[in-house]
Parts: sequence; structure tokens; C-alpha cells
Amino acid sequence: MSTLIKLETVNKHYGNFRALTDIDLEIAEGEVVCVIGPSGSGKSTMIRCINLLEEYDKSGTIKVENVKVEKGRNLKKVRADVGMVFQNFNLFPHLSILDNVMLSPIKSKGLSKEKAKKVAVDLLTKVGIAEQADKFPAQLSGGQQQRVAIARALAMEPKALLFDEPTSALDPEMVGEVLDVIKNLAASGVTMIVVTHEMGFARQVADRVIFMDAGQIVEQGSPNEIFDNPKEERTRNFLKAVLNH
Repeated sequence: MSTLIKLETVNKHYGNFRALTDIDLEIAEGEVVCVIGPSGSGKSTMIRCINLLEEYDKSGTIKVENVKVEKGRNLKKVRADVGMVFQNFNLFPHLSILDNVMLSPIKSKGLSKEKAKKVAVDLLTKVGIAEQADKFPAQLSGGQQQRVAIARALAMEPKALLFDEPTSALDPEMVGEVLDVIKNLAASGVTMIVVTHEMGFARQVADRVIFMDAGQIVEQGSPNEIFDNPKEERTRNFLKAVLNH
């Protein structure tokens, strides 16, 4: 499998605070990677650097399909290739669900309204909410809004999807419906990096699990390696705390 996303010695400072330290990471095409770790460990910062929602320090490089992620003419292409699903949905409140999904393909890819509508309806069907197409975001539950956000990201036909704690803003009973959509995407071969607090989901879906702490990748491996036999004490302590062993 070819490398789709590559981070080399990526650092990120906020003033004197170092949010990321020497991150080296390669994501293969079709790979599903779950990133776990305590709050403030740099997980979200790392994936936000991949499509330059956060600017990383000049000392490192991030490449998507060998295209360097930096300000300039390539950025639009990178952002089209790397979709992002946020914690808080970020839907346009004044647009219908259908229009939210149609907007980017029309504006960024030049699709006709007719084609964009077909794409949007297909994707809303895929995430299980086609019947909500004419409603507005405020009329939907959080779980439904997050599924719309996933459909919107998929409408650009990205090469990879980044999920920034996609269930953390949801009521507990809605978490499952969103995770099921992400599981189906994983099974269909979409390249994904998922920052998550859902350990059961990470164990079930990930090809690889990355544990981060204090802005560094502490340990990575298969779900079995990380959850059943972690090598690092920091990983063990974290899992003990979150899994209540």
C-alpha cells in the first residue's frame, strides 16, 4: 500500500508552549488509524495540521500524496483531498440538509446543481438520513447532524477523512449511530484518521492505534498490541484509567 499522508519531524508551538514534538507518521492508503490519549495530548492539533487548519512550525513537513501541505496554491487541493469532520458539526444553519451537502461540490468542483443533488441524495442515503434532506440543521438531533457532516465531507470525494472526536459533543445514546456510519466507511476502504475517546470503537475498527501524550507519539501498534499488551508505562496508566481496570 502506498503512503497517502506523511508527517516528518512536525512541531507546533503556541508561544512557549510546545503542542507537538517531532511527530513522524505515515498513513497508508486505505488504512484506518485511531488516535487516543488524554485531553491536551496534541491529538486534535496533529490532525488539524494535516490540512493546515493549524499551521505547523517550518522545521517539519507534511505531505499528502507527495504534495507539501503549506499556504499557497496547493492548499485548496489538499483540503479537497483531505476531508474533515469536526466535534461540533459546523453545518450552515440557514441551509437545508441537502444544500449543506451540495454546496462544496458546486462551489469547489464545479458540479451542476443536478449532479450535486444526486451525489448529496446518495450520500444522505448512505449515512441513513435521506428522509431529513429538506430540514434544517436545528431540526435534527446531534447524531443526525454529525451524519450530515460526514456526508458533506464525503461529497468532495476525499482521498482521506480526518475525524476530530466526532462523538464527543453527542448525547450517549447518539454515539452508536455515528460510530456505525464510520465503521461502514472503514469497511469500504476509506483512509481515515480518527481522534477518539471511544476505546471499544478503536479496538474494533482501527488497523493501527496511536497513543499520544504531551504532544508526542508514545506508542503505536495494532489494537491488540496497544490494548492487550502495551509496552509503555504511560500507555498502560492511561488505559487503566479509561478502561477502569
